[in-house]
Amino acid sequence: MCAALVISTLACGAASPSPATVPTVTNTTNASSPDAAPQDLPVRVAYGADPLQFGDLYRPGTAAGPTPVVVLVHGGFWRNQFGLDLMDPLAVDLVARGFAVWNIEYRRVGDEGGGWPGTLTDVAAAVDHLAVIADDHSLAIDRVAIVGHSAGGHLALWAAGRGALPPDATGAGPIVVPTVAVGQGPVVGLEAAASAGLGGGAVVDFLGGDPATVPDRYEIATPSLGAGPVMIAVVGSADDVVPAAFSVDAAQPGAIEVVTVDGADHFDLIDPAHPAWAAVVARLPE
Repeated sequence: MCAALVISTLACGAASPSPATVPTVTNTTNASSPDAAPQDLPVRVAYGADPLQFGDLYRPGTAAGPTPVVVLVHGGFWRNQFGLDLMDPLAVDLVARGFAVWNIEYRRVGDEGGGWPGTLTDVAAAVDHLAVIADDHSLAIDRVAIVGHSAGGHLALWAAGRGALPPDATGAGPIVVPTVAVGQGPVVGLEAAASAGLGGGAVVDFLGGDPATVPDRYEIATPSLGAGPVMIAVVGSADDVVPAAFSVDAAQPGAIEVVTVDGADHFDLIDPAHPAWAAVVARLPE
């Protein structure tokens, strides 16, 4: 399966800003350099023309050379009730550990152009945009990890294993290929999740139909787990939002390493003080 769309996380938490309230997005050609703005604080950078095509870029002030990057992909069942602020605490923790962080926003179900295929193409474009901004911000794009929560975990794993973009999009294969992809309570088994009505029918809403009516979309959007990068699912034994059974794909047995954190629920997975986060950090490239 050669999927090229990056998909959004199923995370929960604070509501995302509407397009009308999103802070001004800076074009990359005019973005503040790390030396011109307070380091360790994010610079908001656009990767496309839509108001929701942006990310917050953090770079540690102590970094002397090209810095490894962690891309963060928030969740929310691919819907626009939630935004990238869900991942802010993880971004702060990572930059304190010496990583650059690219916390991305994207169009979701409920946004114009969101869902199929816009959510996927947005995530792919956001990841590849690291190649555009790498020199200005001293980013080591050969040492990129991608971490996503819930639906964002699905998107992170999908983005890491993608090939070309979907048939109705343009472009060749990925420009930036992560070395590691981690899904935190990810939705990987899309067909099973659709059949179970996970998230109140979130998969069907995201892909615009069930597996019987749009099978090609399910094939493209399902993460290709054996596609090179190390792929890991960190799941909580007490997760009743995305139970661990949906974090694997029955059609790709053994293709992803599963790390189970006893007693962790869905939101513990994005708590930087919880052992579930330590399990993620331990797998990131240095």
